[in-house]
Amino acid sequence: MHTRTIKVQSYAREDGLWDLEAELIDYKGYDFPTRNGGVFEAGRHVHHMHLRITIDKTFEVLAAEAAYDAAPYGEQCTAIDVAYGDLVGMNLLKNFRNAVKERFGRTAGCTHMTELTNVLPTAAVQTMANQRRLDTGRDKRPFQLDGCHALDTAGAVALQYYPRWYTGDAPQSEIDAAQAALDADARAKADANRSDSPCTRAPQAQPAGQSPKLQKKADSSADAPCR
Repeated sequence: MHTRTIKVQSYAREDGLWDLEAELIDYKGYDFPTRNGGVFEAGRHVHHMHLRITIDKTFEVLAAEAAYDAAPYGEQCTAIDVAYGDLVGMNLLKNFRNAVKERFGRTAGCTHMTELTNVLPTAAVQTMANQRRLDTGRDKRPFQLDGCHALDTAGAVALQYYPRWYTGDAPQSEIDAAQAALDADARAKADANRSDSPCTRAPQAQPAGQSPKLQKKADSSADAPCR
């Protein structure tokens, strides 16, 4: 009867910032009459809108813009697009949804564009997950713990993957065993990375017919000093 798709794509920028682009599409699975006596065909987009923001590593919104490809009331809908520039200055992890509701509630915003903002915080967290993992040392508590049911620090996931920060009632021997397993896995991965290094990898024969230019490049790479 009705299909709604919401898609978010994120991009790391060369200047150290991140862009998130959210898109919402609505369409019906049947024809229906329009107000002027015409027919709105099945599959034609009733709503098609985009919300684009730029954030920094603290999740503060530095730039924002809204755009419409389809809206049921034309310019009466799309005229609100400039208002979403007011997302700038908000922080996706600090009372963001309440701030959006206060600024864009009811006639101050577009119902569907405002709904699209709801996906931004969790999409941003996923976007930044690897960077935050790199920034988080062994002595710093992972930011995601206690952020949802599965990552309750008293639960099974914390015991298996984050035993150092586990707060449940499992016996200490079980906590120690979980930490030992993680340490062993880390050592195995480190050993695997070292064995795959050019400094330890056995030389490989070049493919037959390789051009002299490629051969020279491969030879010079193989002779590069180990670091």
